[in-house]
Amino acid sequence: MITHPEKVLFPAEGEHPAITKGELAAYYESIADVIVPHIRARPITMERFPSGIGKKGFIQKDVSKGFPSWLQRVEAPKKDGVVHHPLVTDTRSLLWIVNQNTITPHVWSARAPDLYSPDICVFDLDPSIDDADSLRAAALGLRELLEKLGLPSWVKTSGSKGFHIVVPLDGSANTGEVSRFAHTVGRVLVELAPDHLTQEFSKADRGTRILIDTGRNDYSATWAAPYATRAKPGAPVSAPCTWEEVERGTVGPQTFTLSSMPSRLAEVGDLWSDMRRRGRSLRKAIAAIAKMRTS
Repeated sequence: MITHPEKVLFPAEGEHPAITKGELAAYYESIADVIVPHIRARPITMERFPSGIGKKGFIQKDVSKGFPSWLQRVEAPKKDGVVHHPLVTDTRSLLWIVNQNTITPHVWSARAPDLYSPDICVFDLDPSIDDADSLRAAALGLRELLEKLGLPSWVKTSGSKGFHIVVPLDGSANTGEVSRFAHTVGRVLVELAPDHLTQEFSKADRGTRILIDTGRNDYSATWAAPYATRAKPGAPVSAPCTWEEVERGTVGPQTFTLSSMPSRLAEVGDLWSDMRRRGRSLRKAIAAIAKMRTS
């Protein structure tokens, strides 16, 4: 049951109408069959906005009290103890997360119980300025580099400023190996276009360059779940798209929204539906990127 469904989580702004908690919950319920397989058993970090996005929200990782007995959790070790992350396993658990005024569920790249064997490698392209052509070139450049390493990639809008590009894995590489691989790929990509790309995390050091953020692959790091809404006016959605749409420039970071996603899914379905079955080993790619760095 959704409490206070009349609560406005997205205030009306410009051309964007207000969106209530009930409408947000209805969206997630309507796409449960699509989103749950992508996030099932991944530790969840909830980005909560009890007073709506017009007020400051907060991040919640640990659920140690105030949760129903049926909600599955996983103990994730940390330096000074453990974090009890909630897990989404079905529609009911997804809606429990939403009922906590969670607008965006952020998820790990690994799934419980094996939190040290990622099944996905994530690259987050984070532009410093609004430059659609440069962002598109960076995304396509990363795809090309990954193809040279023998790795197919999938793309989704971030719902914010950039794109998320992912490589499905077979789980044979551990977190450290995946993290180091992703960082090396990012470094090579930056070396190919140093005036446009960077790995400088500090905004002051980026200038107008696009950050190739590979930190999403570190232990306990998260990324916005596929089909998740983002805490921005109009409720943009971080949605899978095709590489052809990126090439044509017909899809941008905030093209899809809570209101447009049902028709989008009816038209194209889940573009990532077969991705998990196509997970690859990183063994050859790790050797190839190392050779590329030394040649």
